[in-house]
Amino acid sequence: MDINEQVALLMQGTEYGDEGLRKTMEMELRQRLLEAEREGRKLKVYCGYDPRTSDLHIGHTVTMRKLRQFQDLGHEVVFLIGTYTSLIGDPSDKDKLRPLLTQEQVMENARTYAEQAFRVLDRSKTTIRYNHEWLSGLTFADLIQLGSNFTIQQFLTRESFRKRWDNEDAIYLHEFFYALMQGYDAFALKTDVQVGGTDQLFNIITAGRKIMTALGEKPNIGIIMAILPGTDGVVKMSKSLGNHIPLNSTPEDMYGKVMSIPDSAMPQYARLVTRWLPAQVAAFEAGLQSGSLHPRDAKMKLAWEVTATYYSELQADQAQEAFVRLFQQGQIPEEMPEYALQPGQTVLDVLLAAALVTSKSEGRRMVEQKGVRLDGVVLEKADMPFPHPGVLQVGKRRFVRVK
Repeated sequence: MDINEQVALLMQGTEYGDEGLRKTMEMELRQRLLEAEREGRKLKVYCGYDPRTSDLHIGHTVTMRKLRQFQDLGHEVVFLIGTYTSLIGDPSDKDKLRPLLTQEQVMENARTYAEQAFRVLDRSKTTIRYNHEWLSGLTFADLIQLGSNFTIQQFLTRESFRKRWDNEDAIYLHEFFYALMQGYDAFALKTDVQVGGTDQLFNIITAGRKIMTALGEKPNIGIIMAILPGTDGVVKMSKSLGNHIPLNSTPEDMYGKVMSIPDSAMPQYARLVTRWLPAQVAAFEAGLQSGSLHPRDAKMKLAWEVTATYYSELQADQAQEAFVRLFQQGQIPEEMPEYALQPGQTVLDVLLAAALVTSKSEGRRMVEQKGVRLDGVVLEKADMPFPHPGVLQVGKRRFVRVK
């Protein structure tokens, strides 16, 4: 790729909320790439991840996909695990205090976090660092020096803090430290580029660049990625909202969940969680707009690509074949879990015991919505005795063979 093609790829999916800022970051990226080319060196790129949970979904991997693009272009990538920032938790997109984690909880989550990241990143080209390496050694004098670069007003203009201030909810002093800690990460790593989501805009553009400059380093370039919507196509993907696509899912489940997103979300998924180059994304969007690409065909193409990205092309083929058999030809899957029916169990009992629902209320709701079938026949009452062995289906994708 020439420089312009590289810049187009690396800026794909970015969102700054300000066109002037976007142009500035794009210009600085182009200049830094040209400098690196002249000097025969690689750019140093990083993204930080706070392991406050051990289960990742594909929304978490948007920034990892960007890191992989830098890797594929030959640059050096640092995968930073926030073993110290996790103790506080980023308040950027939260309207209430996040619970504090212990060092033991953070390290336990960190063990699985990196392994899941290698579903996207090239393990041989990735350096893993932990920010307790430098943050744990800062003195109180260091903290005073870092804090002197900011005003309280700068923090209170942030939406999350402003909302709590207006509601007279508590804002704790230690929450302000998070941006200082993240800014110091950039300085400690002496990076050229930092990748993050739009919820990290203040931490990267304001805090990180200011601290690097104040401490005598050339400020890094912020690559700010848009946030992937969940399967509802509206709000941010979140496990707590149930609109997520787990990374440790199955190919069939991942394919099916992408097929469930609304048509309007397809361009965002194409830009953020596929391996497609800008020209391919543009052609995909143009086909949708012109009608030359049928939405169903477009979504199948997208679902195959997303599944192949996290698994393999063979597994994506198999997931697509299973989807076609099940939903387009009306067949049931060839393989499914089995459950041994116990005497006296009701429909609701079996739904819970077979893990087809997570609670009694969900089970009753699915029955009321006529979303529970046995051998293709709708089961009308949750409290009725379970009729007979057969294939039990909940919704579109959950099956158990009751024996």
